[in-house]
Amino acid sequence: MNEAKADCGKTWAAFVVLGLGMLPLVATSADEVSDSSWYGDWSIDLQSETPAWLRIERTPNGPEVRFRLHVGSDGRHSNVQVKDGQLQFTLKQNRKARDQKIVRLRVDGEQLTGELLTQGPYNKTTDPFVGHRIPAMPDSAPDLNRVRFEMPRAIFNGKDLNGWRPHESDKINGWSVQDGMLVNTTPKTDFSATGAYANLRTEEEFEDFWLHLEFLVEENRNSGVYLRGMYEAQVVDRDSRMQGIQGVGAIFGAIEPRINAGLPGGQWQTYDLTLVDRHVTVVLNGEKVIDNQPISAPTAGAVFTDPSKPGPLLLQGDHTNVKYRNLYIAPVVSSNE
Repeated sequence: MNEAKADCGKTWAAFVVLGLGMLPLVATSADEVSDSSWYGDWSIDLQSETPAWLRIERTPNGPEVRFRLHVGSDGRHSNVQVKDGQLQFTLKQNRKARDQKIVRLRVDGEQLTGELLTQGPYNKTTDPFVGHRIPAMPDSAPDLNRVRFEMPRAIFNGKDLNGWRPHESDKINGWSVQDGMLVNTTPKTDFSATGAYANLRTEEEFEDFWLHLEFLVEENRNSGVYLRGMYEAQVVDRDSRMQGIQGVGAIFGAIEPRINAGLPGGQWQTYDLTLVDRHVTVVLNGEKVIDNQPISAPTAGAVFTDPSKPGPLLLQGDHTNVKYRNLYIAPVVSSNE
């Protein structure tokens, strides 16, 4: 992370010299972004360290943009404009948001630079960023019969938080170990996006793997398991108001389980989660509900956004009470494709 910050610092310095935010916005043709180097997916490193991800797609009407700022919507975003070699758009936000967020960026070959402008009735801030291109998705799903895994090993010792730490150092740590369980305790009871309590992550980071864990969530409570810090396997009870693509067994907001194989609130449930070549398989309580499906973008709340790099296992703690136990992982040795 320190090397990344140093590289970002150099790029931000160059960004300031370029004066991206000061460029005159003179409308020009969408042909200015006809170069293929503009298009694709980008992992975004903001100076504020807020996780972000960008996709620029070519359409007959010009560039179409998706941009996710941590827990926010990925769009499609409005007011996409190409002006003087610069792409600009306004982020789609919650109706209650009082501030307007505008993104401006430019691409020069493999280098993307930009800024996030926040404009509100009482403040105006600028958050510079750089982007790193994400490799294209694999052409086909991996043959899981040919993938070799290490022997499963425990990543929670049942005694203490050794190997784990809060992801947010500035939030309240509600995590503890009780009777061999990882327990998160918060006063929160609603399903709003974030709270004052910290998520919990592994110190170790992983590439592809098989993961087994058990969770207990009460009725109308909510948590989640982020694979490599990017893709959330939803943790709610069977009868939660969050169903389908937001329900138990889902990769939240991205892949819907074929059936609801969850159990009522207050009962222990089991996840077996396999992530290989950006394809995910979900077995919930012994029932395969997602079978080797592609996942091309980080889900809402992701803390890592670059699938070409390893990431942690992250347990969502900024929502409500939840318990986990029997966490085992088997990293991929080779795929033998």
